[in-house]
Amino acid sequence: MSPEVGKRELRSTILRRRRALTPEQRLADAEALARWASELVSPGVVVCAYVPIGTEPGSPAMLDALVDAGARVLLPVTRPDAPLSWGWYRSGHLTEASYGLLEPATPHLPPDAIRQAGVILVPALGVDRAGVRLGRGAGFYDRSLSLAAPAARLVAVVYDDDLLPALPAEPHDIAMTHALTPRAGLVTLGI
Repeated sequence: MSPEVGKRELRSTILRRRRALTPEQRLADAEALARWASELVSPGVVVCAYVPIGTEPGSPAMLDALVDAGARVLLPVTRPDAPLSWGWYRSGHLTEASYGLLEPATPHLPPDAIRQAGVILVPALGVDRAGVRLGRGAGFYDRSLSLAAPAARLVAVVYDDDLLPALPAEPHDIAMTHALTPRAGLVTLGI
């Protein structure tokens, strides 16, 4: 089986499992992720984060927790077939965008603004112990992570059941350095 066929099947399985989570469990997990996220940063650090949609783990409260801990938060701005652009997060100032996303209001920064980040929180459907991340398959993050500073912590944000023993990898995949889960917190990968 090719890596892409294997990834397609895994995406379907994980999304089905996520849809089965109760609203109460999603809320509890989002609150736990917000607590853990605030411990990842020190005042002044730049964090690239995301606004979760659908069944993605996290919440806007996670973004607010990062800001309350002194971080400056950049959020992605999507454009078809391009690396992500970025905009500064301000609570209550998100606009509706393509793909059902919420994005920061203008002005937007170019894709290489990701180089400012010491921590990059990446939405993922799954991640394995080696750091292989399973995304949705559009490649936005893989194109963008190639521009990140080499010392940046690349953190896949997943539910505990989405931290997997192994995933199929492809040459363009950018390895995550850590996973963040509601119960386990920050998990170092690739060791």
